[in-house]
Amino acid sequence: MFLGVTTLVPFMLALIARRPLERLFILSADETKQVRRQFLLDLGLCLGIGLFSAYANLLVHNVPFVNGLTFWFGAGIIGFFISLDMALARERLLIQAVRKDGTRMKPPKHLYPMTRKFSLVAFASTLFCVMILFMAISRDFEWLADVGKSAGSLEMAKRSVMIEIIFIFAVLFGLITNLILSYSRNLKMLFSNETGVLEKVSRGNLKEMVPVITSDEFGYIAGHTNTMIEGLRHRSQLLTSLKLAEEVQQNLLPKKPPDIDGVDISGISLYCDRTGGDYYDFLALPKNRLGVLVADAADHGIGSALHMTTARAFFKYGVRYYDEPVQYIQQVNRYLYRDSHETGRFMTLFFLEIDPAERCLRWIRAGHDPAALFNPSDNTFSELGGKGIALGLTPDYTFKSYELEDWYPGGIVIIGTDGIREARNADGEMFGIQRLYETVRRHSDKTARQILKSVISSYQEFQQDVEQEDDVTLVVLKFD
Repeated sequence: MFLGVTTLVPFMLALIARRPLERLFILSADETKQVRRQFLLDLGLCLGIGLFSAYANLLVHNVPFVNGLTFWFGAGIIGFFISLDMALARERLLIQAVRKDGTRMKPPKHLYPMTRKFSLVAFASTLFCVMILFMAISRDFEWLADVGKSAGSLEMAKRSVMIEIIFIFAVLFGLITNLILSYSRNLKMLFSNETGVLEKVSRGNLKEMVPVITSDEFGYIAGHTNTMIEGLRHRSQLLTSLKLAEEVQQNLLPKKPPDIDGVDISGISLYCDRTGGDYYDFLALPKNRLGVLVADAADHGIGSALHMTTARAFFKYGVRYYDEPVQYIQQVNRYLYRDSHETGRFMTLFFLEIDPAERCLRWIRAGHDPAALFNPSDNTFSELGGKGIALGLTPDYTFKSYELEDWYPGGIVIIGTDGIREARNADGEMFGIQRLYETVRRHSDKTARQILKSVISSYQEFQQDVEQEDDVTLVVLKFD
C-alpha cells in the first residue's frame, strides 16, 4: 500500500500540472510544433514520475536507488506509448481545427517522410518490448534458481512466471494496438480530407481546400493540392473574365451592316482565341458618306483586344470631326502613338470612304493588305493599294489618300486581314489569295452576305481540323 501511494502521488501531481503546462508549452506554440511538443511534454512528465518515485522509495522504503531506476525505466517506456498516443490525439484536434478555420494551406517547408516515422516508432516499440521481456525473464530465472530446491515451490513459481509473461504480453499488446488504432484514425482523417476535397473539385467546387497539418507525404500532397486548386480558381476566374471580354468585344462589332443606296455590305470577325485584335466597323460620315474600316492589331489575344478597344474609341471619337480620310486617319494615328508607342504595339488599317452621291471610293492603306476589287465585266481582280505605314509607329507620318471614281455595277470589294490568306492546312499549305479570288469569282452573282459565307466555308474546309492560328476578319461590298 505504501509503495502504491508513493507511486500514485507523482502521477496525481503530474496530472494536475499537465493542463497549465499544455497551455504554456504547447498551445502558445505554432501549430506546426504542437504535436512534437505534446510528445515531449508527456514523455518528460512520465520520466519525471519515474525519477520522483525512485527517490521517494529510496527515502521512504529504503529501496536502493539502482532498483528505483528500474521503475524509472519502466515509466519511460510507458511514457513513450502514452506520449505518442497523446501526440496523435493532438494531431487529430489540429486537423479538425484547421479544417474549420482553413488557416494552413501551404505545403510544409521541410519533409519528414511517413516511412521514417513509422520505422522509428516500430524500432523503438520492438526494442522496448525486447528489453522488458529480457529484464523480466532474467529476474525470473534468478528467482526460479532460488526456489528450485522445492518441487511445490517450483511449480508455483512456474505459474507465477507464466502469469507474469502473459500479463506483460497483454499490456504491450494493448499499448501497441492502441497506438496502431490511433495512427489509423489520423490517417483516415487525413485521407478523408484529401479525397473529400478532390471529389468536390471533380464536381467543379473550388471553394474548399485541404488542411495542411503534418509535414509528411500527406502534408505535401495536401499543400500541392491546394496550390492546384488555387491555380484552377485563377484559371476559372480568367476564363470567366475572357468570356466577359469576348461578349464585350463581340458587342463592339457592328450588329448589322448599314443600309446605303447602291451598296450591299456584309462583315465578320473570327477570333482564334476568345478575344482578338481584328476589328471592322461601319462609320456614318458627313454628307451621307460611309466609312468602312478593317484593322488588325499586332498579335492576338487579350492584349491585342485591349489595343483594338482603345483604337475603336479613337475611331468613333474622330468621326465627329471628320472632313476627309487623311485628316481623320492622321488624327487617330497621333492618339494611338501617344497611348501605345512605349508598349511597341501597332495596328494596320484599311480605311474606305464610300460616297454614294458621286459613286466614288476613297481609301487609305496603313500597312494593311490591299483590298481586292472584282470587275464582273472581264472577270478579273485588281488591288486597291497604295503606300502607308501602320498606325502607332510615328505621330508625324503623312498618309496618302487614293480614289476610284464611278464604280461599275456588280463590282465587289473584298477587305480582310491576313489571317485568312495565311491560314494553313494539315500539309502546311497556305490558303492564299488565289483561293480567295476563285471563291469570290464563283459566287459573284450572289449577295454580299452569301459571298462572305462562301469564302468562310471555303476557308474552314481548307483548314479542316487544323487549329486556327490567327484572327480572321472579312468585309464584302457589292455595288449595284
